[in-house]
Amino acid sequence: MTTPVRMSELFRFWIPLQATWLMMSLEGPFLAAVIARLAEPKHNLAAYGVAFALAILVEAPVIMMMSASTALVDSAGIYRRLRNFMWMLNVGITVAMLILLFTPLWSLLTDTWMGLDGEVARLTRVSLYILLPWPAAIGYRRFYQGLLIRNGLTRRVAWGTMIRLVSMIVTALICRANGLAGAWVGAAALTGGVCTEAVASRMMAAGTVRSYLGKPSDEVLGYREIIHFYLPLALTSTIALAVQPTVTFFMGQARFSLDSLAVLPVINSLVFIFRSPGLSYQETAITMLGRDWGNFKVVRNFAIILGLGATAGLALIAWTPLAGVWLRTISGLTSDLAEFALTPIRILTLMPMLSVMLSFQRSLLVARRSTGPITWASAIEVAGILAVLYITIRMGDWIGATAAATAFMTGRLMSNIFLIGKTGRES
Repeated sequence: MTTPVRMSELFRFWIPLQATWLMMSLEGPFLAAVIARLAEPKHNLAAYGVAFALAILVEAPVIMMMSASTALVDSAGIYRRLRNFMWMLNVGITVAMLILLFTPLWSLLTDTWMGLDGEVARLTRVSLYILLPWPAAIGYRRFYQGLLIRNGLTRRVAWGTMIRLVSMIVTALICRANGLAGAWVGAAALTGGVCTEAVASRMMAAGTVRSYLGKPSDEVLGYREIIHFYLPLALTSTIALAVQPTVTFFMGQARFSLDSLAVLPVINSLVFIFRSPGLSYQETAITMLGRDWGNFKVVRNFAIILGLGATAGLALIAWTPLAGVWLRTISGLTSDLAEFALTPIRILTLMPMLSVMLSFQRSLLVARRSTGPITWASAIEVAGILAVLYITIRMGDWIGATAAATAFMTGRLMSNIFLIGKTGRES
């Protein structure tokens, strides 16, 4: 992007991406609500949360593929190289999932390190069998979604997510009707939805791919340069997403461990809805900024409005009677679990604003192809989370869910503060 952009133009570009992330954010509450209404809800919610956390960790290296294709692909040569790189990553993460499931590493992880309840561990393992195709499908569709975003076709990304959501709902209802355990229903719905969306994204990007294949390469970008660009991004997402299974490990050692594991999917799903504006904004900002940051002020001002609005939305639920409506009526939690979840949600009220800020800061660095500080920021965030978890659970004997929420907020704030000094405009 080299031409000046107005706030209204930025909004029109961003809103389909926000619709995409908003639809994805509804997956968690929907599946948690389904699982909560099936047999053994506490065990199945806990198992679903653990399986999802482990699957997220496995897929972490491909999370930033959307940002990479948005930032890099502008000709046939770069398209082919980055596509091949995507396939190599997909094979690698699938092998990693197989190693986790079919070697003694599984018992070491679930029994020795995490100390999971036996039934929760069994439900979790079968859930991960079902989720086996999920990480690679994520990498595939994010690569092609990045091409769509780079070419201004953000509405097609939203349509792909609509297809995913419908497929997920249909899969969940079919599995529920056939009597599957709640955790397995959730895993099957996620896998069915993402695989369908991956196919749809490739089909919708067909014209864009043809245009690239007919375009000679203006810039020679080899695999070494791609790795140099992408490795910090992959490390960033891997470090950041390693938090989920780490938090799960600490939950097993905390007071009210089973209750904490049961409510975490519900808490995370609600907060994710209001974090989605920040998550959807990163690729928008990368596209609109360009390498010269010509639209810096508009992109920055839009981020401020977005962050304040997202946090206000979460606060409206967390600090009013709407909390009871969401937790009990919509999410299907018992009164005890709903009360248990309330304090962590309130602690996380500012998380949406900090997430928008983080996406804006990352976009500045990606637009300049300076991805190293992003990795350091994630490492600092994880270090902060681990430190707070150790202090609150091992030394302070806090309730697990409350300790996790406090740790998430502390770590994110540390990451934001670190990046403030790394994103100053160059003269």
